[in-house]
Amino acid sequence: MADCTDSVTVPEISNLLQMDPCLEPFEKDFKRRYGLFTKKIAMIEEAEGGYEKFTRGYESFGVHRQPDNGLYFKEWVPGAEAVFLTGDFNGWNHFSHPYNKLEFGKWDLYIPPKEDKSPPVPHGSKLKVVIRSKTGELLFRISPWAKYVVRDQTSVIYDWVHWDPPQQYKHQHPRPTKPRSLRIYESHVGIASPEGKVASYSNFTHNVLPKIKDLGYNCIQLMAVMEHAYYASFGYQVTSFFAASSRYGNPEELKELIDVAHSMGIIVLLDVVHSHASKNTEDGLNNFDGTDSCFFHSGMRGEHSLWGSKLFNYSSWEVLRFLLSNLRWWMEEYQFDGFRFDGVTSMLYHHHGIGVGFSGDYNEYFGLQVDEDSLIYLQVSNYILHTLYPDCITIAEDVSGMPALCRPVIEGGGGFDYRLAMAIPDKWIQIIKEFKDEDWNVGNIVHTLMNRRYAEKCIAYAESHDQALVGDKTLAFWLMDKEMYTNMSVFTPFTEVIDRGIQLHKMIRLITHALGGEGYLNFMGNEFGHPEWLDFPRKGNNESYHYARRQYNLVESEHLRYKQLYNFDRDMNWTEDKYGWLAAPPAFVSTKHEGDKIIVFERGNIIFIFNFHPSKSYSDYRVGVNLPGKYKIKLDSDKSDYGGHQRIDHSTDFFTEPVPFNNCSNSMMVYIPCRTALVLANEDTSY
Repeated sequence: MADCTDSVTVPEISNLLQMDPCLEPFEKDFKRRYGLFTKKIAMIEEAEGGYEKFTRGYESFGVHRQPDNGLYFKEWVPGAEAVFLTGDFNGWNHFSHPYNKLEFGKWDLYIPPKEDKSPPVPHGSKLKVVIRSKTGELLFRISPWAKYVVRDQTSVIYDWVHWDPPQQYKHQHPRPTKPRSLRIYESHVGIASPEGKVASYSNFTHNVLPKIKDLGYNCIQLMAVMEHAYYASFGYQVTSFFAASSRYGNPEELKELIDVAHSMGIIVLLDVVHSHASKNTEDGLNNFDGTDSCFFHSGMRGEHSLWGSKLFNYSSWEVLRFLLSNLRWWMEEYQFDGFRFDGVTSMLYHHHGIGVGFSGDYNEYFGLQVDEDSLIYLQVSNYILHTLYPDCITIAEDVSGMPALCRPVIEGGGGFDYRLAMAIPDKWIQIIKEFKDEDWNVGNIVHTLMNRRYAEKCIAYAESHDQALVGDKTLAFWLMDKEMYTNMSVFTPFTEVIDRGIQLHKMIRLITHALGGEGYLNFMGNEFGHPEWLDFPRKGNNESYHYARRQYNLVESEHLRYKQLYNFDRDMNWTEDKYGWLAAPPAFVSTKHEGDKIIVFERGNIIFIFNFHPSKSYSDYRVGVNLPGKYKIKLDSDKSDYGGHQRIDHSTDFFTEPVPFNNCSNSMMVYIPCRTALVLANEDTSY
């Protein structure tokens, strides 16, 4: 049988194969994937009139007020014998308002307005969809398209609340343009307060956004916004995909948060979870119509054995409509600027990455282990998002390193803008745990930071929310541990532990920022060395909120060293904002000296010098420079404002000499104290 992929043309696959000739043996795989992608787009065009219309399912499904104030309801319930609407509005009469059966498993209902012309279901009313399954069982469900669900304090089950406020928030500010350098502040609204409680959208807007702006981050990645019944799941067990979590406030308050961020020039990404869904039935999608195959794969293929969750059937037409419309909903209704797609590795492979150690062998990324339904869904999502919203940003959480995942779909790629550089934080923790400072391998550090695919952008980070969770430790805790509770006052002399921790905390973040990728990410609070891990209230800790908070109050205390770490993080970001090294090509590393523990590299005409040696300072250290001229210090981790020892004279100018050194055409002599990082800029170059 002839391979149908032979006739498929991928418009720009030559770009991909030129960049990485090792992909040539897999050209047929790329052609097949692209053929499936184009077929899916063509089917949407033929059956639905195009993806612009297809991805607006939220405009017809769920509940919608009509021009006459009547309400139109529509659901996809393929396994139902009958469907009804019940709620406050009809005294919870289960059968008084039946839906009409349509084609393809769809059902609809129109309820005319009241005599006074007001809507038949008032804003704030509770509703339920009543489904009679084919076995005769009555199921009480929340609409998958519900915009707002709430939980009574006495219940563990969420209720569907009709959200149609008379005064809806109107966005005042346009989306900012896509930043040339992405500096992400990974955030969770509920823990964004020093108080032991669930914090609100309004608290984030008024108290946290100004800090993010001051720190120099130009992007917020909001976690745990899609509604999830179990708070301790960190938002990764989604129950209502179209509902912004009510535990932090109402939808209008989230819209205000995003609008105010936009007014500050900050874009906002949603941590979107399309890789799996909660197993909940009464307030989730599981067994929605009485079968296990409505939104998910039937049987074991629909179960994620490690996460205890359900797996979407991406080949289903209505599931495709639901998920693509979900992306449009968050972009249109809330004005998000893009998405960080969670669990992409789980989506890409039938084995979900469970028990698989990816070695980098290209055969691991092609063949029968790849779930092409999922991959095509991601291609379609990225293509549609980037076509409709040219400044949209998408980030893949992928640990496998699949080639071309972050190349345009037109090349046969996955269409993502960035992937997370997930090996970097693991490397830092390994080094701190397993090696003495004098045994750090600077060559291995550089290799890990630069080990990324050419022309596929990465988001580098020293630590994210994963490293902050209970059971792990933040970098600050690995470095300073219990002494953080007793020795962080500026009025007490440095202990050896605190001195080491403060200096390395800054250096690790700066070298990750400058060398590790084309974007940078920090989890909230880690910028100032938050002293405690993160643990959500649960049975195991007696439902305590003590660790489910971020102690921003520590930064406001001038007598604590947390302020010094905050100052460094702020100035690091604003220095990047001026000089733009994240947007520059990958760095040229001129020095990796194992004995001296010195790393020197040049990126975007900026010179970075790191001395990781625990005790050796160098008064006249020669560093290679390509661009001649006069250099000045723009960032110095040893400044007293940053908890350093103020050993460097900032009035010093550094002049290059025409002396070639370490594959550089010029060089200069610098003073570089132990455990210090310097950033030098050429004064003869305009930025």
